Amino acid sequence: MKLSQFNFELPKDRISQYPSENRDESRLMVLNRKNQLIEHKIFKDVVNYFDEGDAFVFNNTKVFPARLIGNKEKTGARIEVFLLRELSDDQRLWDVLVDPARKIRIGNKLYFGNDDNLVAEVIDNTTSRGRTLRFLYDGSYDDFRKALFDLGQTPLPKYIKREEESFDRERYQTIFAKHEGAVAAPTAGMHFSKHLLKRLEINGVNIAELTLHVGLGTFNPVEVEDLSKHKMDSEELIIEQNACDIINKAKLNKKRICAVGTTSMRGLESSVSSFNTLNPFNGWTHKFIFPPYDFRIANSMITNFHTPKSTLLMMASAFAGPDFIKSAYEIAIKEKYNFNSYGDAMLII
Repeated sequence: MKLSQFNFELPKDRISQYPSENRDESRLMVLNRKNQLIEHKIFKDVVNYFDEGDAFVFNNTKVFPARLIGNKEKTGARIEVFLLRELSDDQRLWDVLVDPARKIRIGNKLYFGNDDNLVAEVIDNTTSRGRTLRFLYDGSYDDFRKALFDLGQTPLPKYIKREEESFDRERYQTIFAKHEGAVAAPTAGMHFSKHLLKRLEINGVNIAELTLHVGLGTFNPVEVEDLSKHKMDSEELIIEQNACDIINKAKLNKKRICAVGTTSMRGLESSVSSFNTLNPFNGWTHKFIFPPYDFRIANSMITNFHTPKSTLLMMASAFAGPDFIKSAYEIAIKEKYNFNSYGDAMLII
């Protein structure tokens, strides 16, 4: 498969800027791989496709307020800082992205907050756009984290062309988010409401959770035509034994196992045994899935509608088949489905 095979024309008005009024009332396109049929539903109808003993796999990572707006010393220039990864809690070191990058050099200081109560010093240029910052803060580590997160904003993707609003802190997060560490939400999971989870539970559907801390690398553009040469950034992944037991039992009983989102699917495919069962995992994964690919754990998948040439679209194409996904996307644009993080969803069975 080549990069150009995943290109299509996406009208700008299909990129959703706001979430649906209710989490479980976005639109749902259902793709049946067996008979190549497409249905149009509401997301909460997803319960009708699963029975007792089936399993859902959720990514329970939690997004932290990773976007900071600061000012450069002396010039006062506005600098956007995007927190990527904490390197050291005792030294308060973070890997970050800065924008505009060309204005920032080693040794520069950045000031955050109205009273400049948080200061950071650039100590390293790690990539062409990346930097390492040391935050200068006299209080305790807990107080530092609170100051950092109080000043931080929800890290909305760049294609959402507006500032953070009050509802974003809740809505750009799943209701089952537990473990802080993601700079982007596992968006397929954002369609689930407490009521919908309860209905699934009543139907006897089992819930398994893994943790994959989504990094910005998930959204990095693919810049090589030969997909085998693209390298994904590593992301931290944790799969506990309990989740393995739930999923392996469903697999043994030939039940449906639904990966909720591309991150859940990547997590599952990163820790498969030689017997095609799921193993516990605690480490880092840079799994990149594109067609053709033999999926060994999940046999159904929920995902949003993705941008052209994205690794997310490539994974959906690998699971449903490139031609089927291409047809579905053409229909989605024609039927005015909403795309990306706050958009509508697709169930592939």
